[in-house]
Amino acid sequence: MTKENLYLCMGSACHQLGVYEVLPQLQELISRYELEDKIELKGSFCLETCSVGIVMKFKEKVFTKINPENIETKFQQEILPSILAGVQ
Repeated sequence: MTKENLYLCMGSACHQLGVYEVLPQLQELISRYELEDKIELKGSFCLETCSVGIVMKFKEKVFTKINPENIETKFQQEILPSILAGVQ
């Protein structure tokens, strides 16, 4: 089975907003939900939506306004359903 890429913006604006605090939380969530064989977490340079917070992209869907305080909720409510729908 081919893994789908989940991109996390690592550009300078996202860096300023706390992406290096989000990264380990996201890695833990991927592990907790046993998604290591379904998705590949990759860093990305600017995803061109810097004005709306830390950005992630899965397939063609862009997730914005991510921060260390809301990553778990955002992952469970928006990202996880998209991942599961995309890899079934």
